[in-house]
Amino acid sequence: MTMRTAEERALLLPHGRVRPVVTAEEWLRRLLLLLVVGFLLVGVLLPLVPLVARSLSDPEGRFVGLANYVRYFSSPGLASSFVNSLTIATATTLLAVGLAFGYAWAIARTCMPGKGLFRAIALLPLFAPPLALAIGLVYLFGNKGLVTTGFFGFFERTLGLPLAYNIHLYGMNGIILGELLYCFPQAFLILTVAASLADARLYEASLALKASPLRTFWVVTMPGMRYGLISAIFVCFTLAFTDFGVPKVVGGNFNVLATDIYKQVIGQQNFVMGATISILLLAPTVIAFVIDRIAQRRQMAVLTSRSVPLRPRPHRLIDTIALIYCSLIAAAILIVIGAVVYASFVDVWPYRLGLTLRHYDFRHVGGGGWAAYTNSLWMSFYSALFGVVIIFLGAYIIEKSRTWPLLRHFAYFLSMISVALPGLVIGIAYIFFFNPKSWTIAGLALPNPFAFLYGTMAILVLANIVHFYTVSFMTATTALKQIDPEFESVSASMRVPFYRTFARITLPLSLPAVAEIAMYLFVNSMVTVSAVIFLYSPQLRLASVAIVNMDEAGDTAAAAAMSVLIIAACLIARLVYTVVVHQLNRRTQAWRLP
Repeated sequence: MTMRTAEERALLLPHGRVRPVVTAEEWLRRLLLLLVVGFLLVGVLLPLVPLVARSLSDPEGRFVGLANYVRYFSSPGLASSFVNSLTIATATTLLAVGLAFGYAWAIARTCMPGKGLFRAIALLPLFAPPLALAIGLVYLFGNKGLVTTGFFGFFERTLGLPLAYNIHLYGMNGIILGELLYCFPQAFLILTVAASLADARLYEASLALKASPLRTFWVVTMPGMRYGLISAIFVCFTLAFTDFGVPKVVGGNFNVLATDIYKQVIGQQNFVMGATISILLLAPTVIAFVIDRIAQRRQMAVLTSRSVPLRPRPHRLIDTIALIYCSLIAAAILIVIGAVVYASFVDVWPYRLGLTLRHYDFRHVGGGGWAAYTNSLWMSFYSALFGVVIIFLGAYIIEKSRTWPLLRHFAYFLSMISVALPGLVIGIAYIFFFNPKSWTIAGLALPNPFAFLYGTMAILVLANIVHFYTVSFMTATTALKQIDPEFESVSASMRVPFYRTFARITLPLSLPAVAEIAMYLFVNSMVTVSAVIFLYSPQLRLASVAIVNMDEAGDTAAAAAMSVLIIAACLIARLVYTVVVHQLNRRTQAWRLP
């Protein structure tokens, strides 16, 4: 029998197995994984606990079960909001996905001219707050709108034609139009990727079999794009169902769940009913998220190693139709955003149309003015800076580490579910979680270690990072999966610490993705209102919230001016991103070039 040292005997497990030695490097991996899980627990999961508990309690904190939900649906005025939200979301999804499908197909599958320009115009609404899009519709189709009193009004006054030019903007029609502008670029981005991934061999086979273009579309094109369509439907439905900005401006008396939460919490200080409506707002988005995840698991690769990329062939008739179609949609987007820019310079709409800069002097209007704009810039910068570090490191630990598999799967689950959390739900959940000085658990009062965050810039940054976590996480994960695992294997065999491999290989190769995440977080933090409208303090007013306050006070021109400033900041961020990525690709991505 072989004699063993005391150290070897200490490493033995039952049945003679050897206990693995946990190195300091492995402990560092575990510590980082615990930090990622802790961040996601505090930012995503734990705030939902008091939200659910408050929806099941009365104003005094006594458990009442489902009584609040029964009371909600027993009130005709409140219950109709749920149906209204479903109606708006369904109609918007059908319109946005349908229009974006044709637009993306024209960009990816035709040889029409000006594709780059049309792609840029389609993405413009991403850089504008939803409230700005609604304000643009007001200036076009409101009671004193440019289209209403200008174009159609001219024919009615001069020709005496009783034209029905009023589209009844304030209500369901206006909300659907605003949400359509808001959701269209999101669907376009997803469907463009889906339309670009096609195997030319399938189309050649269809042509050889003399299949009609319609049959080719249903048998070849649609199956290849179905998962992109499912994702686009999920994204559009969630955005339209949970959006607060558009209904706030053009909703009128047409109530939806998002505005009901705002009225209950801000207007009536009824936090119990606000929590109840938040759960109702959350439920359909969670269901849509689950359906989307199930569909994505069944997804198979569209392109294989033997696939031949599809190159569109010139076709005069199809290219002309695609050009006209894209031109009409691009013109509609430019007209709405142009109306916002124009209105911000008009003296008094629609009576004195001379140009002025006085609406950019926010000293005589509410909302915080230039200080609010500066606060938004800093908040967006911090969200981009800290968000990139947290999200990319989290994705790296989850994707590249092999420590504690169950905990990594749990961290991945938490990283994915944040996309199903509407901004308003995050905001009101953070009130219940971060605002109390202590928590009462099983009759015991425990101090709240996170209470110091409430009312500070930190909680606004945290809300933004959590709100936009999933998309950024998926971007980082996709970039990490493109890096050959052999880098880590070789480094481990040479006993190079993982953090050195990360700094010298992984991070430089992933810098374009890091820049994309930073740009995404900055832009979305600038334009969002739903995630922060419950969390800002009087000392930390924000530009997007200032638009809400100025619109409520009737200072619509000043609200348009603030919207233009936000759009300008987002476009500058996009320009910086484009320049930075171009330089990074030249310096760090040379290995990808042929």
